[in-house]
Amino acid sequence: LREQDPIKLVEKAVWGMMPKGPLGRAMFAKLKVYAGSEHPHAAQKPEVISFKHAGVH
Repeated sequence: LREQDPIKLVEKAVWGMMPKGPLGRAMFAKLKVYAGSEHPHAAQKPEVISFKHAGVH
């Protein structure tokens, strides 16, 4: 199973840890598993905000 479909392997492992009920099924439906390190979700890009008069010394 590991070589044939690694996504199913992870999904099966996670499914076994989920609560067995409507909430567990809802949480599992939101799970996204990707084979490899490439995925369409971008990381956050924080920006520095400077304050001239913050009042903190």
